[in-house]
Amino acid sequence: MPYTLHRGDALTALTGIPDSSVDAVITDPPYNSGGRTSSERTGRTARSKYTSADAEHNLANFPDENRDQRSYGYWLTLLLTESYRATVESGTALVFTDWRQLPTTTDALQAAGWTWRGIASWHKPVSRPQKGRLKQSCEYIVWGTKGPVDANRNPVYLPGLYTASQPRKDRVHITQKPVEVMRELVKICPPAGTVLDPFTGSGTTGVAALLEGRRFVGVELSDHYADIAEQRLRNALTQDDFDLAGPEE
Repeated sequence: MPYTLHRGDALTALTGIPDSSVDAVITDPPYNSGGRTSSERTGRTARSKYTSADAEHNLANFPDENRDQRSYGYWLTLLLTESYRATVESGTALVFTDWRQLPTTTDALQAAGWTWRGIASWHKPVSRPQKGRLKQSCEYIVWGTKGPVDANRNPVYLPGLYTASQPRKDRVHITQKPVEVMRELVKICPPAGTVLDPFTGSGTTGVAALLEGRRFVGVELSDHYADIAEQRLRNALTQDDFDLAGPEE
């Protein structure tokens, strides 16, 4: 099957994924960020945190966005620990984060057993200027490996900087990542290998994986976004794929 989409809580679903069954974990977890104070981060919805007041869309909120700093670090460590168990030796993890959660994300990655290998940047050319401040035009991708890097297993040369704007046309998720960026990132997974995303959202990681000839295992808690992801994954398949595979019932 080219893809499987689990509906439900990420940590619960991950416990059912077999040991050493995926080649790469590529995910964009809820940042639990977007505020100057703890009360702003824990008391506001995802939409109020990450969408400007003059936004022209009315996209649905998503869950798991109200943890304080300590609980976020602990929760992310648990998730990355289960992901580590499910990943093959020399497999990789790529985890999106913002500047506020960058230290916590690097700690959680290492606490879960991964060897931290570096940070890549996603540069967003169209980002809001802030008077008297530096422009916050980047998000970050913390990456690591399960054990040593095996360059011969997948001899790719990937950049450490990706430039692309958030989707504007046909945008379906508040924090949706550009397909063109994700298509590059999934190449860290060997051809015909399996990419795991415990926070599938609208399915962009899975779409990129399928378009690049990889298999995909996703988990999504929100039924609203799971429905969107399922449709986008189906649309990424060829007619031959439909005869062989489909989402998990």
